[in-house]
Amino acid sequence: MENTTIVRNTPKDVFLHFLNIFTFYASVISFITLYIQYIGAIFPDPLNFYYTFMADSVRRSTSILAIAIPVFLLTSWLLARDVAGSYEKREFKLRKWLIYFTLFISAVTIIVDLIMFVYNFLSGELTIQFFLKVLVVLLVAGAVFGYYIWELKRKDMKSKTPKILAWTLSSVVILSIIAGFFIVGTPATQRDRRFDEQRIGDLQTLQGQIINQWTKKEILPQKLSELEDSISGFLVPADPKSKLPYEYNITGSLSFELCATFTTSSKDSGFMISKREYAYPVSYPYPADSFQQNWDHEAGRVCFARTIDPELYKPVPVK
Repeated sequence: MENTTIVRNTPKDVFLHFLNIFTFYASVISFITLYIQYIGAIFPDPLNFYYTFMADSVRRSTSILAIAIPVFLLTSWLLARDVAGSYEKREFKLRKWLIYFTLFISAVTIIVDLIMFVYNFLSGELTIQFFLKVLVVLLVAGAVFGYYIWELKRKDMKSKTPKILAWTLSSVVILSIIAGFFIVGTPATQRDRRFDEQRIGDLQTLQGQIINQWTKKEILPQKLSELEDSISGFLVPADPKSKLPYEYNITGSLSFELCATFTTSSKDSGFMISKREYAYPVSYPYPADSFQQNWDHEAGRVCFARTIDPELYKPVPVK
């Protein structure tokens, strides 16, 4: 007797399809973002380079890929197993809607990507950075479009192609994440850089307080503790890691120096992978203040010498 059992789609199928497509979109966006940041790191643009944002974007994209890709592959395997054993599940309307929606998004992405390429080419602004970024988006969107077209047309639901693609995808993602350790640095290196960023921020704050006191009293503080103010609530910061006080030395009636011990070099924080002429050290992304100075440093103990210009920082008259 012919088997007439009807296989119904269940809430489980809806859950798997939505989870699968969500992790897929998250993975694709993160993958593209990751490589765009890598390109920006290898070919830095002096007019648009922000180390902290770039490093944070790489960490975020890497974190999403590390979680979303395994979930996507798992749900894809579960769905493929169900579809292979049921014609009804293969023709599930939600599945078709999600596939065609993904094809639509991929096609729009390819079109917009090519429009931007032509526009920048005609504007004479086609740099190697922009070309590579356009290429990454084009390749990823093209791969997604091609795969789902194949998925709609394929007849052999037990084909080994998806398994091969899954292993290829896993390898590419793993290699991409490992590449980040060479470009951005290991988690330990990132932590050291953030400590150094905090040290620079503390020294900038101290410098501002010292100059502020000089403009009011026309004398440099003999020690940093004199800067503390119970009314404003200002407390002298200490090294964020060692908790030791920063070094402060008076070198003249209008000059002083602030010292700190750094773990990394600011010249190595700018993704300087190669000795290209346009590679340059990072400018620390601290809020702008009235005392813009050079805060580049090497690893180890570094002192920043400052001399107050009385014409620039005039004392505040006492009323």
